[in-house]
Amino acid sequence: MKKILITGCNGQLGRALRKEYADEDVEFINTDVAGEDVIPLDITSVEEVLSLMEKEKPDVVINCAAHTNVDACETQWDLAYQINAIGPRNLAIACEKTGAKLIHVSTDYVFPGTCPKPLTEFDTPGPISAYGKTKYEGELFVKEFSRRHFILRTAWLYGEGKNFVKTMLKLAENHEEITVVSDQFGSPTSAVELAKMIHFLEPTENYGTYHATCEGQCSWADFAVEIFKQAGKNTKVKYITTEEYNSPAKRPAYSILDNYMLRIAAGDKFKMADWKEALTEYFKSGVLEQ
Repeated sequence: MKKILITGCNGQLGRALRKEYADEDVEFINTDVAGEDVIPLDITSVEEVLSLMEKEKPDVVINCAAHTNVDACETQWDLAYQINAIGPRNLAIACEKTGAKLIHVSTDYVFPGTCPKPLTEFDTPGPISAYGKTKYEGELFVKEFSRRHFILRTAWLYGEGKNFVKTMLKLAENHEEITVVSDQFGSPTSAVELAKMIHFLEPTENYGTYHATCEGQCSWADFAVEIFKQAGKNTKVKYITTEEYNSPAKRPAYSILDNYMLRIAAGDKFKMADWKEALTEYFKSGVLEQ
């Protein structure tokens, strides 16, 4: 039986992964900082990571753990670096020592957002925020310490947990109009679709860096409009600029990721869904009713 260790198992992707593999003969080693039926694991401690890995001897490690509060990372640099960079380093060291594959989830925020065209895996990163910088350092550590690795850069993730879709629907309960940034562009990505891509790549030897987002693109404001449309809400969206929103952390204005390496590796066997179609499936799943 295959053994898969998941870090951050209580997050959106961790939950989606367990459902994705539900019909397979897989033993999950569910780890997080806390929670019921979870093995507590502090990925910032190399001794703790090595101890658990040597005890459990997983075949695959999927790192879903991260400090994802982009604005908080600006004032919590040490914590962000520990979780987003040192954590992946520790997992990479342990994977190399025990022979496990490592699947590390990264972000579009490793790019500055100044390129006017979709970014491939061969474009040069240049993060502009503490979050992006620490996540990029994590990628570099994974490449340095683990030979059998997949790095998956995703964006605008939503699933079973706190996310943009749920925030918009919550705000719509008490507001007729909501202001949303309209000059940042990306690809909303369902955790279900990302879990499918991980499931597709995991058994293979096609190691390397992959972009992993749903197909298509939009602004945050366009995303909000589509959310309200599919939810049957009459809430209006007021388009504003990033400057008007005035958040502590800089965000990439244009970070559309081109899943180039996936097309090369998968051919016609697998493709991420269009973002609007994935959103429709999300509404149908009943997750929002839980």
